[in-house]
Amino acid sequence: MQYSLGVDAGGTYTDSVILRNSDGAIVSANKALTTYPDLLEGIKNSIDGLDPSYLEDINIVSVSTTLATNTILEKTGYPVGLILSGEYDVPANSGIDYYTIVKGGHDSKGLEVATLDEEKVKEFVNKVKDKVSAFAVSSYFSVRNPEHELRIKKIVQDITDYPVVCGHELSQDLGAYERGVTAYLNGQLIPIANRFIQSIISETERRGIDARLLMLKCDGSVVGIKEALEKPIESIFSGPAASLVGASYLEDLDSCAVIDLGGTSTDVSLMENGLPELTETGAVVGGWQTKVKALRMETSAMGGDSHVWVRNQKVNIGPRRVIPLCVAAEKYPGFLDKLKSGRVPSKRQLTENIQPTKFYITTGEESVKLSEAEHKIIERIEENEPASLNEIFWESSASDMYLNLLVQKRLVQAIGFTPTDALHVLGDYEDWNINASNIGATLLSKFTNNMGVEELCRHVKNEVGLNMGLNLMSYVLKGVDKAEIDKILRGDYLTHFNLEVPVVLIGAPSKVYQDEISKLIDADIRVPSHAGVGNAVGALVGKGIKRIEILLKSVYSKNKKRVVVFYPGGREEFPLYEEALEYAKDIGHRMVMDYMTESGLDKGEVKVDTRRNDITIHEGTGIPIETNLVFTGVGMPKAKKEKVES
Repeated sequence: MQYSLGVDAGGTYTDSVILRNSDGAIVSANKALTTYPDLLEGIKNSIDGLDPSYLEDINIVSVSTTLATNTILEKTGYPVGLILSGEYDVPANSGIDYYTIVKGGHDSKGLEVATLDEEKVKEFVNKVKDKVSAFAVSSYFSVRNPEHELRIKKIVQDITDYPVVCGHELSQDLGAYERGVTAYLNGQLIPIANRFIQSIISETERRGIDARLLMLKCDGSVVGIKEALEKPIESIFSGPAASLVGASYLEDLDSCAVIDLGGTSTDVSLMENGLPELTETGAVVGGWQTKVKALRMETSAMGGDSHVWVRNQKVNIGPRRVIPLCVAAEKYPGFLDKLKSGRVPSKRQLTENIQPTKFYITTGEESVKLSEAEHKIIERIEENEPASLNEIFWESSASDMYLNLLVQKRLVQAIGFTPTDALHVLGDYEDWNINASNIGATLLSKFTNNMGVEELCRHVKNEVGLNMGLNLMSYVLKGVDKAEIDKILRGDYLTHFNLEVPVVLIGAPSKVYQDEISKLIDADIRVPSHAGVGNAVGALVGKGIKRIEILLKSVYSKNKKRVVVFYPGGREEFPLYEEALEYAKDIGHRMVMDYMTESGLDKGEVKVDTRRNDITIHEGTGIPIETNLVFTGVGMPKAKKEKVES
């Protein structure tokens, strides 16, 4: 009997699950706290809780991770040199330290508009090669003709042995600067992805697992290790993608909406006819507009670990994430006593950082350049013992502004009251220390407008449920003012929302919000039996999906009409439209199948769908002046062959 292992490393928990290959049944599952900054420890802990008897018979391991997203958000990627060929306007605050713009580029027909300045390319490479770890390249209209990008890549490779990422290798969409940004971010991630993947390989080998290793992409598909190492940018937002794919699988639905209640955020996405709905313009991460095809999502900064805080008697939720009191009490010995005896601030002192339930602990990250005030705060906080506000502030003149800076720099992590604590008080969710949650709710309720402990916790739970409904309806009603949707959900209008598509809730405590969502929206609201490890299931059951876009365009060259076929990595000209169309169909299908083979997917199970869109001068008549072909191949991962006993 053969099995598959899925792991989702990110958020509050690292989930792992084992599926039986023959029928897809879940035979073992486990959760462990995610470990930052080294995710591998959390992965080890999660796998340790699985039934070990299955491990030697695993022949597929698939992983999804927040590593790429976190690296970009935290600005901890490796330095990259960006080479832009053509006319570019790079923003003054781009955040790109090493870049150059050289003459070159093509036009929309794929014809050269300027000779590539190879000498300036060489000069830049030699100037920054000791300061960077990779190079990224983007040339004007490289999606119509990648010649200049490929020539620049060859120059860099002749001078260095660094990785070189070309924009046309990552996207066929127009937008040369955005393709350059995508290549730049990808270059930053390559060393990090390599280290992470090698650690996963070492860990599976240590456990005696001989399996094919796959990674989940942000469009919900899986890729082999070769592509995962070359294109780590495609793993951004793979967490929400795992939730969507996992929910669809667990409920056996080809079409569904999914609400993923995570630790930091609530994410909504949609599966339609077996394929995730994707963004039209590319994913935005950390303020960077990329050309990465990712899930279309509706996201808000409210999750199970969002900070619940009070100011001017108003209860606020988020946007920052903290360690829940109930988790801290289990994790740090002596914390419960500190929570009971901590000095309570006055109402006028309250800020987001100064709360009766707020504590701080260092993360273990290396210190960057700090001010004297920041150093004083750090000295008062130990790595494994949470510090109370009394220990930080009442013996120091430091402002909470500096504490805020330390949190932003990820040198200090906060502990506080959360929606997870509220659920512990209400008895809806009891995985951690209930006593800590009760103490926290009692302390916090004294600063509200006469809310009792239970009323406070019920209010927090209701607000999280309302936010889940708001995200869902904002996703469905694209472009509609969120404030108006919120009024309907809160009953300000005599109307009610109805959805025909099933709604699946994913996340450890999602079951307790099922009734809340049902009161707000008339829909088939479902919670899978393994909702708590839905992400790990999604990492494992993702399909291999490859989309190839090919453009046929009629052009005039030297007074002769030609049809040019633009495909990923090249262009070809033909005298007749029929010849060009036949060539496009052949190469599109071949590129999909070649990708499936390289990614370790089962070619025998691949289905290729072709979508065609023609543009004609007179609608419905004559040869098209432009034809867009989209080839979508869908295949299943191919496991390593079963071991044969001698």
